[in-house]
Amino acid sequence: MKNRILIKNLKNCIGKTIVVKGFIDTIRDQKRMQFLVLRDHSGKVQLLHMKSKTENDSIASTVSSLTTESSVIVKGIVVEAPQVKLGGLEIQISSIKICNKAEIPLPITPNSNLDKQMDWRQISLRRPENQLIFQVQTTMEQAMREYWANNGFIEIHSPKLMGTASESGAELFKVQYFNNRTAYLAQSPQFYKQMAMAAGFDKVFEIAPVFRANPSFTSRHDTEFTSIDMEISWINSHEDVMQLEEEWLAYAIANIAKKHGKEIGETFGVKVCIPSIPFPRITLAEARKILKEQGHEINHKADLDPQGERMLSDYIKKHYGHEFVFVTDYPASVRAFYHMRNENDHKLTKSFDLLWKGLEITTGAQREHRVNRLIKQAEEHGFNLEPLQYYFNFFRYGCPPHGGCGVGLTSFLIGVKSFFFKISSLKYFLSFQYTL
Repeated sequence: MKNRILIKNLKNCIGKTIVVKGFIDTIRDQKRMQFLVLRDHSGKVQLLHMKSKTENDSIASTVSSLTTESSVIVKGIVVEAPQVKLGGLEIQISSIKICNKAEIPLPITPNSNLDKQMDWRQISLRRPENQLIFQVQTTMEQAMREYWANNGFIEIHSPKLMGTASESGAELFKVQYFNNRTAYLAQSPQFYKQMAMAAGFDKVFEIAPVFRANPSFTSRHDTEFTSIDMEISWINSHEDVMQLEEEWLAYAIANIAKKHGKEIGETFGVKVCIPSIPFPRITLAEARKILKEQGHEINHKADLDPQGERMLSDYIKKHYGHEFVFVTDYPASVRAFYHMRNENDHKLTKSFDLLWKGLEITTGAQREHRVNRLIKQAEEHGFNLEPLQYYFNFFRYGCPPHGGCGVGLTSFLIGVKSFFFKISSLKYFLSFQYTL
């Protein structure tokens, strides 16, 4: 790999003989000359071969036999070519080697439907716009880790095979364990994050897969997804968690804008806006009142529905000029039993959701760290207390006040790209394959 030059670096190699490696993007085989466009993960470049008048032109024969998406290694001289739209450069071919010739016809095109593209994922991912998604994801996770490292966080890796539920008794994937025992795929690292707080870790994070046996087939339901989780100790309320998250998100988005903002704009027509701090905050009761005034009343449950989330985000954008909004003070009836209750209204929790451009990307809360109250709240939710005894033990020996949040990786990336795909499709474009 040492002798390979990436296409993005060719501008520094004018007049030099170099080696490039990649996939054939387009072919124009003319009478006197042959043009190829070569693509690697960093860009595209035009290749040129002037046909020889003799019959022993091996390069011409090789180029004539090529098919699009074949993988090749090309050696040649980099020359300036102002007339060429691809960077004003051209490579004059001195040798070309076919590593693997693509069969024709290709099984998919850029316009193929989603199912077809997922069946041939290794080909659809070669397209620059699809690779950009993963480049943004890489930058985002690196920036998030930088923020955590700069602010004293410890990374944990929690188990994904569990002996009991981590959220509720529903939506569990069962796995056959040894000696005819049953284990479950983890729905969340929640209990382990709290164990770390009891252990005195102070601040922790994890980026890892979680699993939900959810039978719904919508853009908001995945059976497997990547969850980004944080937990911090010694907080005064859920406000401390919200302040942490808005700083962390602003830092990550600023890094995305700096590194990929121009390319995202050119590719998807989306401007990456770095959010100002603090984010707007409204209670759920206030949100429902705003929606009712707009003719959208939610009667069937004590939460926001997808249409309500979109309408509320539009309202916040119009009146606050902000893409984010924290919705706080959810009823205990729709929150996890371990969410701390409001001292002034025991029916409400010290919890929040974060909406970005009409989509919920975060759920967070201050946790109840006092064991007696925690047991009482579990009873109110109808839980069998016996399987939870190990969890209750976290809080019997001096666990500090703490709270945290979980962010869906896919939801965050949807916000970055502002729905440039239909939501129903994007969750698959952010994966390598369908979840079986």
